[in-house]
Amino acid sequence: MDFKVIGYMSSGYDQMVALRTKILRKPLGLTFLEDDLDRDKNDILLAAYFPESEQMIGCCILTPLSAITVQLRQMAVDDFYQGKGLGSELLQFAEKVAGERGFEYLYLHARKVAVDFYKKHGYTIESDQFTEVGIPHFEMIKRLI
Repeated sequence: MDFKVIGYMSSGYDQMVALRTKILRKPLGLTFLEDDLDRDKNDILLAAYFPESEQMIGCCILTPLSAITVQLRQMAVDDFYQGKGLGSELLQFAEKVAGERGFEYLYLHARKVAVDFYKKHGYTIESDQFTEVGIPHFEMIKRLI
């Protein structure tokens, strides 16, 4: 897979919004509001593409929280590629980018169904279960350095 940092409001960003809508929002009956997308403008936008193509098949966002902590959010992998290792590769790319930019910790809100995936990659649960967008989540974190 080809992994890239993409720009806000680029053609890649349009694909990212479409993929996030398809995988993360539509199944919950949600859509993106302008305020939701405006939040992305100062973030690090990451995308996975099928090799030698412009077809985005995975994405995630890194949102700086402090000088040493960045939050992973909106991780989405196209249905066809789920369960084939792309999510792990995308997570490793996000960790690499975060480390290269000087962040020491990667923090996230994991959907309950994804907790084992993140545990497998060295993340630990840091909170009690809570509800976000109508479904159960946990705060998780990993030290990158």
